[in-house]
Amino acid sequence: MIVLALTGSIGMGKSTTAKMFEEAGVPIYDADAEVHKLYAKGGGAVEAVEAAFPGVVKDGAVDRNELSKRVLDDIPAILRLEAIVHPMVSASRAEFFRRVKAAKADVVILDIPLLFETGGERNVDAVVVASAPADMQRERVMARPGMTPEKFASIMQKQTPDAEKRARADFIVDTSRGLEAAREQVLQILKTVRSPGWAPRPRAPLEGAGERGH
Repeated sequence: MIVLALTGSIGMGKSTTAKMFEEAGVPIYDADAEVHKLYAKGGGAVEAVEAAFPGVVKDGAVDRNELSKRVLDDIPAILRLEAIVHPMVSASRAEFFRRVKAAKADVVILDIPLLFETGGERNVDAVVVASAPADMQRERVMARPGMTPEKFASIMQKQTPDAEKRARADFIVDTSRGLEAAREQVLQILKTVRSPGWAPRPRAPLEGAGERGH
């Protein structure tokens, strides 16, 4: 099974690109979506997060804004939160791999926004980066509700620069040329990785991923 990581900075079209892979029949594991489930009412992390950070749960769900304030620039707090959430995410990812292996999927996508920031590229067969020119990125992001120039700048400071992501990518999806052009790029990537002559990057086995195979 070929494991691809999809990443991209804010406003680069990563979510749209992920949907295109999904439409092409590729299973997607979205780590951010899994965290949202864990924080939602009835989610597996709610009780433990409230115990570690009293007052962040409102109406039975973790208030992500309040939690963010509690851990902002506080390394011990961040590590405490990660110790709660990361094992749960790892377990859900292992279950995802069990499901797709049983379904005999030949390619899967791990949607990981902070891939290079966390060293996750070492655990996959190839990296796909969604990208667009900086002016288009800014226009997209500033159109979002509640976004400000200061907030945008803060987010960008925490993310690996797009130029570096492009340089470290195995494949790039240019989202600036419209949906059909992006879709064609996605289909070409899948054709390439499924071809007998394609060589994946060396990687450490990802928990639950099983053996690589074409």
